Amino acid sequence: MAEERLQRRLAAILSADVVGYSRLIGLDEAGTLSRLNALRRELIDPAIAAHSGRIVKLMGDGALVEFASAVDAVSCAIEIQRQLREHDAGRTEADRIRFRIGINVGDIIIEGDDILGDGVNIAARIESIAEPGGISISENAWRQVQGKVVGNFVDAGEQSLKNIARPVRVYRFDLPQQVASEPRAPPQGPPDKPSIAVLAFTNMSGDPEQEYFSDGISEDIITDLSKVSELYVIARNSSFTYKGKPVDVKRVGSELGVRYVLEGSVRKAGNRVRVTGQLIDAESGTHIWADRFDRDLTDIFAVQDELTKEIIAALKIKLSEREKALITGGGTTNVEAHDFFLRGRELTFGPKKDREMFDQSIAYFRRAIELDPNYGAPYAGLGMVYILDFQNRWSDTPETSLDQAARLVEQSIAKDDKDPLTHFVAATLALWQKDHARWAAEADRALSLNPNYALAVNSRGMVYMYTGEPAKAIPYIERAIGLDPAQHLYKHFLGTAYFVAGNYETAAAVYKERIALQPKTDLSRSFRASALGHLGRPDQARQVWRELMEINPRYSYVDHFSRLPFKNPADADKFTDGLRKAGLAE
Repeated sequence: MAEERLQRRLAAILSADVVGYSRLIGLDEAGTLSRLNALRRELIDPAIAAHSGRIVKLMGDGALVEFASAVDAVSCAIEIQRQLREHDAGRTEADRIRFRIGINVGDIIIEGDDILGDGVNIAARIESIAEPGGISISENAWRQVQGKVVGNFVDAGEQSLKNIARPVRVYRFDLPQQVASEPRAPPQGPPDKPSIAVLAFTNMSGDPEQEYFSDGISEDIITDLSKVSELYVIARNSSFTYKGKPVDVKRVGSELGVRYVLEGSVRKAGNRVRVTGQLIDAESGTHIWADRFDRDLTDIFAVQDELTKEIIAALKIKLSEREKALITGGGTTNVEAHDFFLRGRELTFGPKKDREMFDQSIAYFRRAIELDPNYGAPYAGLGMVYILDFQNRWSDTPETSLDQAARLVEQSIAKDDKDPLTHFVAATLALWQKDHARWAAEADRALSLNPNYALAVNSRGMVYMYTGEPAKAIPYIERAIGLDPAQHLYKHFLGTAYFVAGNYETAAAVYKERIALQPKTDLSRSFRASALGHLGRPDQARQVWRELMEINPRYSYVDHFSRLPFKNPADADKFTDGLRKAGLAE
C-alpha cells in the first residue's frame, strides 16, 4: 500500500507566549488566569479574527496562529502589542502582562487541525528571542511586508536558533513607546527612501493677491515629486502648516519625519517671474542644492519641470521613463488657464467650505476651461466642487450635483487620463454613488500615477473599510497619516476601521485622539459614544453625547449613519447598536 502523502502549504505563522508566566501564576494564579482570559476575549481573539487568522492551538502561556499572508500576521501582531500596552498602561512594570511574538513565513505540514514542520518551529524559536512586549520576524516574513506595513523594522542579523540547522536572519519591529490613547508622533518616512517636505514658497511679489500663485507653484512641485516612486513626499496640507512662521529646518524634519526640506520663493512682476529654491538636509542643516530661475511668465511650466528634475538629481534618484513622462507630460501650456485653475484649486481644497467658496471656485474653473477646453484638471476641480455641493447642499439644486460631477469627471478623464487629481475625484464620486468596484479602481489608478498622494491612499483604505475588510484598511490609513499628519480627519477613519473590525477599545482611543486634535468635531464624538456603548461604558458614552449635542444640537445619527457607504448593512448597523447599548438610540 502506498505511503499516504503529507499535506503541505505555505503559511505565515505567529507564535506568542506570556513573559514571566510562571512568576505571574506564582504571585496570583486565579487573578492571572482571569486577566489572560479577559485579554483573549476582549483584545487578542478579535484582533486575530479581524486579520483573518486561525488559532491552531492555545497553551497556558501562549498561542500558535496561522495566517494566509505575512501582512495579516504582522499587522495583527502590531495591533495586539499596541493594545496590550494601552490596556496595562496604569499598572506597574512587575504587574503587566506582556507577550513575546515571533512570525515566520514557511512551508508547513497539515495534520488534522494541527500544523507542524520547520515553518512552525522557526516561528517558535524567533518568538523565544523576541524582546518582552516586542515582535520579531524572519527574513522571509520581512520581505513579504516591505512597503505594506507601516513601521520601522530593525535588522537584528543572522541568529542561530535552537534545533534549526541554518542561521536565520531576524528583524525586530520598532514599536512606538506611547500607547494609543496618547497623541502619536507622525510615522517616519520609509527608511529605504529619501523623504522630503516642500514648504510653501514665500510670495516675494509685494502683493498678497499673488499668494495663490506662489502656493500653486509649491503644490505643483509637491505633486511632481510625489509621482516618483523612490521618494516619500509629505502632503501640502501638512508642509504648509509652517507657512508664514520662522522655520527651524531640523524641527520640521523631526515633526514631519523627513530627511530633506525644500524652501523657496516666488517673485512675479509683470511678465517676469523669479523662482528660487534650496534643498536642505534636515538632520545636519547642510544645503544640498540651491538655484535661481529668472524667466518669462510663459516659461513657468519649464521652470517647475527643471526645478523638480534638479531636486531629483540632487537626491541621486534615477527616474524611470514612465516617471519622466508623468512629470513633464499633460496639463496645459496656457499660463492664464493654469492661473485660474490654481485659484480654483486653492479654494476647493482650502479650509473654507460655504456657498461663497462654491460660487467662486466654479467661476475660476469655468474660466480655465474657456481659456483651454482641452485642459483636463479644471474639469476635475469643477467635479469636486459639485461633489462638495452634494454633501453640503449650498446650491439651489444639490440633488443634481452628483450627475453634474459624473459628467465632468468623464470629460476630465477623456482630456487627460494621467492626472492623479482626476482619478481621485472619480474615486470620491464613486464613494457617494456607492460604486465600490469603481471606487477601488479609481483610487488604485490615482496611486499608480502618484504613490505619495495622501488623499488617494486614504481613499483606498476607506474602500477596504466600507467593503468589510478593515484589517486591510488600517495600513493604508496609517500611511495617509504619515504622509499628511496635519489632516486630522484621517484619524477618524483609522478609528472607524478599528470599529468595523470589532476592536472597540482601540477605536475609542483613536476617536479620543481625534477629538483632542479637533475639539469641535461632532462626527468622532458620535462614533466614540457608540464604541463606548459596545465596551459597556454607558456613562462615558452619555458624557461624550452631551458634548456632541452642545456642539451640534441638530445632529441626527439616523441621517448620518444612513449615508455611510457600507457594502454590508450589518457593518453600518454596528454604529446604531453601540448607541443603543449606551441608551442613546431607539
